[in-house]
Amino acid sequence: MPRFLHTADWQIGRQYTRFEQDDAMALAEARLSAVERLAALAAEEQVDAVLVAGDIFDAQTLSERTLHRTFQALAAYSGPWVMLPGNHDAALVESVWTRAARMGAIPANVHLLASPEPFILANISTAILPAPLTQRQTYQDLTAWFDHAETPEGFLRIGLAHGSVTGLLAESVDSPNPIAADRAASARLDYLALGDWHGCKQIDAHTWYSGTPEADRFRNNASGQALLVSLKAPGEAPSATPVEVGQHGWHQWQRQLAVASDVDALMAELQALPARSVLDLTLQGQLDLAGYQRLEQALGLAAGRYRSLQVHQDELTLAPTAEDIAALQADGYVGSVIEDLQQRQQSDAEGETANEALAILAGLLLDQTPASQTQEHPSCS
Repeated sequence: MPRFLHTADWQIGRQYTRFEQDDAMALAEARLSAVERLAALAAEEQVDAVLVAGDIFDAQTLSERTLHRTFQALAAYSGPWVMLPGNHDAALVESVWTRAARMGAIPANVHLLASPEPFILANISTAILPAPLTQRQTYQDLTAWFDHAETPEGFLRIGLAHGSVTGLLAESVDSPNPIAADRAASARLDYLALGDWHGCKQIDAHTWYSGTPEADRFRNNASGQALLVSLKAPGEAPSATPVEVGQHGWHQWQRQLAVASDVDALMAELQALPARSVLDLTLQGQLDLAGYQRLEQALGLAAGRYRSLQVHQDELTLAPTAEDIAALQADGYVGSVIEDLQQRQQSDAEGETANEALAILAGLLLDQTPASQTQEHPSCS
C-alpha cells in the first residue's frame, strides 16, 4: 500500500513587509524550518515519496544561499521528492530551477516534473501525471491531458497540479490556472494532489489541497498542515490524514470594549493564545482611565510574548470620567486641555492623535499623583 506525503506552497523567500523587521525575518525563516519538519515527518512515517504541488519558491530571483538552504532542508528524508513548478516558480526558459541546477544545488533524489509526461515510480507501481506551469498565468486547464494519458496496466494514477478548481473556491471566479472540478473522475485518478490554495481542503474523495505547511495570512482555512496519503488499489478512494506542521498560528480579532469585564475577557484570551502566535487585533469602544491603563499593560506583555502583535486602536476612545479628572487634579489650564482633547476625539481627522495625546497626558498626571489619592481611584464597571 503506497504512502505519500502531500505538501505545497512552501513559498520559500516570501517577504513579510507588513511586519516589523525582526518579525518579518523570523516568519521567513519559519518557512525553511517547516521544510525541515516535513522531511523529518516523511522519514518518520517512511512514506514512499513526497509530492510537492507547486510554489516551492515564492519568486524566481532568490539568492544562491536561499536556494542551497532550501534543498539542504530536505536532508532528513532520502526518498524521492517529486516537485512541480507552480505560478510563483514556473518552469520558464530561465528560472529559479535552471539557476539551482547550474549551481548544483538540487539533490539526486529531487525530481522536478517540468514537462507534461508521466513520471513512473516502478517500485511502487505508481504513475504520476504532472501539470507544470511554464508561465505564471494560463487560462487553459493544464490537467486536461491527464484524461488521455497512458500509464502501465495496474499502476496507480496520481495527478499533481497547481491552480484553482473551477467553481469551488471563492477566489476561482475568472482566475488563472483553472482545474476542472471533475478531473480526478475524468482522468481515472486515484489521487489528485493540488497546490495554490493555502488551506487544507478536500474537493472530492480523490482530490485534496494540502495547503501551505506554515500559515502566512489571516484566514481560517486550516493552513499549516500537510497530508499523509495512503492508496490501496487502483479505483479505491485514498485515505488522507492532515498533520500539523506549522509553528505560527495567525489570528485576526475584533473586540468591543466598554467596561472592566471586557478588558478582563480580552486579557484572558491573550493569555490563552500560544506564544508563537501572529495576532492582528482591532479594538473598538471606549474605556475610562483605569481600564485603558490595564489594557495598555496587557498589550505590552502580549507584545513581548507573541511572534507578532499588531494593534489597531483608532476606534477605541479614552473617556476619563469626572472622577478620573478629579483624581488627577486636572484643573485650570490642564483641565481645559483635557476638555479640548476630548472634543477632538470625535473628529475623523484628529481623533486618533487626540486619543493618544489624552492617554499620554493622563498617564503623566497619574504618575505625579500621590499614591494616597490613587488607591481609591475607581475603575470602570
